[in-house]
Amino acid sequence: MDRRNFIKTGSILGGIGALGAAPAALAKPQRFRFPKDFRWGCATAAYQIEGGVNEDGRGKSIWDVFSHTPGKVANGDTGDVACDSYHRYEEDIALLKNLGVSCYRFSVAWPRIFPDGKGKPNQKGVDYYNRLVDGLLAAGIEPYATMFHWDLPAAIKGGWQNRDAALQFADYAGYMAGQLSDRVKKFMTVNEMRTFIDVGYRAGVHAPGLKLPPDQLNQARHHAVLAHGLGAQAMRAAARKGTQIGLAENLDTQVPVIETAEHIEAARRATRIENAMYLTAVMEGKYIDEYLEIEGANAPKPQAGDMEAIGTPLDFVAINVYQPQWARADDSKYGYAKVPHNPNAPHMASPWLYVGPEVAYWAVRYASELWKPKKIYIAENGASADDPVTDGKVYDAERVMFLRNYLKNFQRAVNEGYPLKGYFLWSLMDNFEWADGYTKRFGVHHVDFETLKRTPKLSAVWYKEVIRRNTIV
Repeated sequence: MDRRNFIKTGSILGGIGALGAAPAALAKPQRFRFPKDFRWGCATAAYQIEGGVNEDGRGKSIWDVFSHTPGKVANGDTGDVACDSYHRYEEDIALLKNLGVSCYRFSVAWPRIFPDGKGKPNQKGVDYYNRLVDGLLAAGIEPYATMFHWDLPAAIKGGWQNRDAALQFADYAGYMAGQLSDRVKKFMTVNEMRTFIDVGYRAGVHAPGLKLPPDQLNQARHHAVLAHGLGAQAMRAAARKGTQIGLAENLDTQVPVIETAEHIEAARRATRIENAMYLTAVMEGKYIDEYLEIEGANAPKPQAGDMEAIGTPLDFVAINVYQPQWARADDSKYGYAKVPHNPNAPHMASPWLYVGPEVAYWAVRYASELWKPKKIYIAENGASADDPVTDGKVYDAERVMFLRNYLKNFQRAVNEGYPLKGYFLWSLMDNFEWADGYTKRFGVHHVDFETLKRTPKLSAVWYKEVIRRNTIV
């Protein structure tokens, strides 16, 4: 009997029941709930959604300059309008409320507050975030504010190559913590140092589009972690009592190729070393010996007091989790070897986004085991997908597949006792996807970039049910 006839025969006989009673576990699948106080949210970033780039005193960012430079962004797209959330924030709060989220992660646009990076604050910019925060709280949604999500003021000459950028960031971050911490109780300093430095200053794909030699790259990296540390200190000094401060980093998680003791230990060691210039430095307050040995004369040159600031204790760590890296044990000096991605491996619409749900578990586990933070949040997790509109609806089943499998691995981490306290889905809606412009969609709400109409996708319906039940569906 061939497969087609077997299926047909099975349906004629009445399905599985006719072939034998289904086991109880199949009839009533076990549902493992997240803790009652687990936080469910969505995340966005200012330049990706706000628009209004020339309104109410906002200064230019390096992304305004970069996106208006021919050939830098797909189709010549810019963030000039994006999702127009600067004017439609109330509509976007309504989307969040409909999902049932308990929290929302947004970023403050530094050029809206200090158009030149420093100096006199722009009150109209502050007013916008006051309105946003008040609207979120009125809707019963807790705001989580990120102080820097890549929109560096263009007026800061030399960008992150300039040490003054770190000092100016601390002044800005401290000022905004003082303005918002009567209502915002959780702040993140910077988002993804690994991306805004390595992709912007090493690969040249993001703003400002540079390809620095190793010594200059490492010094720019140092200025980024210094900005985080000085910013955390300034925010803690200016914020109201009880304010919690962390950061959001794209942890380069090395997943063991096989879950055996030697590969697990090799991948843990690899995760510490591969993040040595960013999260390892922040959490350990030093550049570890392996990193300094690997970089040699190209290693960063801290000034007195820098590492103490960089290692400022945090209230939580937030990590952005997308694709895995793979590591195996070997007999090399550092005890591991990285396993490259097979170009034919499954990935989402973005070619870099290889599908590897296991990374969700190992990111939480290794962050916890290596640095023992008090709390861990997933600041971003999501997927790009081709989302055609059919009869006014968007059936993004592949995104649901991605999210469901990653959440299962986050749930494994929770069940094993690691301190994962919340999850922010990236993203609330389709938006300006940096160098990809509007060609890659990560949202659970479809945005028509001609009319700016928001439409819930299948993934939004699914996520709403996850939140309602507090479990994976």
